[in-house]
Amino acid sequence: MTDEELVVELALTRLDNPGVDLEEIAAMVVRRVGRDRMLQFASQNLAARDELRGSAFDAAVEYVLRTVLNLREDDS
Repeated sequence: MTDEELVVELALTRLDNPGVDLEEIAAMVVRRVGRDRMLQFASQNLAARDELRGSAFDAAVEYVLRTVLNLREDDS
């Protein structure tokens, strides 16, 4: 999944769930993409941070959040 596809997935999930905070939206995305993709996100988070804090699910959610926020920051 590319960063752009991840942003689209997050945006669509956010549209379906107005009023839900960004971290919960990221958790919904991780649940939706399945176990294999969750492990991929967690491993990418591990590679970027050089540590795994929490469960694989938590690391995957952190990766989704960091990716989206970094892309948002680059647009500014």
